[in-house]
Amino acid sequence: MPASSPIRPRRRPAYERAVATADRLFYEQGIHAVGVDQVANEADISKASLYTHFRTKDELVIGYLRGRSTAWQEHVAAELPNRGATARDRVLAVFDLLGEWFVAPGYRGCPFINVEAEYGAGHPTHEVTLAHRDWVRGLFESLLTEAGVDDPAGTALQLCLLYDGSMASAQADPARPWASAARSAAARLV
Repeated sequence: MPASSPIRPRRRPAYERAVATADRLFYEQGIHAVGVDQVANEADISKASLYTHFRTKDELVIGYLRGRSTAWQEHVAAELPNRGATARDRVLAVFDLLGEWFVAPGYRGCPFINVEAEYGAGHPTHEVTLAHRDWVRGLFESLLTEAGVDDPAGTALQLCLLYDGSMASAQADPARPWASAARSAAARLV
């Protein structure tokens, strides 16, 4: 390369920029409040490029939710082994992780609950929400089985109520220690 040619930093591919931009905008503003034009403009890609990767806005929303699910699963998988020596400790650590998220700048509630509120069960995003919820329930059930709890499936459902309730409560009334309250209730269950 000639010395006079400027070296330009490599830009992320259009797909990655679109998903990252959609993630930020959809989470901050809601799905209905954000148009495809806004995502394309802020991602610095053309609408044609956006539609090359996502045929519809629904597909972009599904990409956003899948990314959120994967990121949370990876975070939990990385953190739980360091948070507790026993399965019971790791169950409770899930609520500690939620509490850390609740106080992070920009917390706007559970993205899956938010999308369900905007679209409902008849929308294509519902399947992604169900898959994420199945993962959460499965995580609790697996840890409860390892902990020797008598009814791991039933107790996992109860923990899911605490999990979801703490997220919704932290969004609506962020001044209160919802994750700590959910953790205390979970400790009584396990």
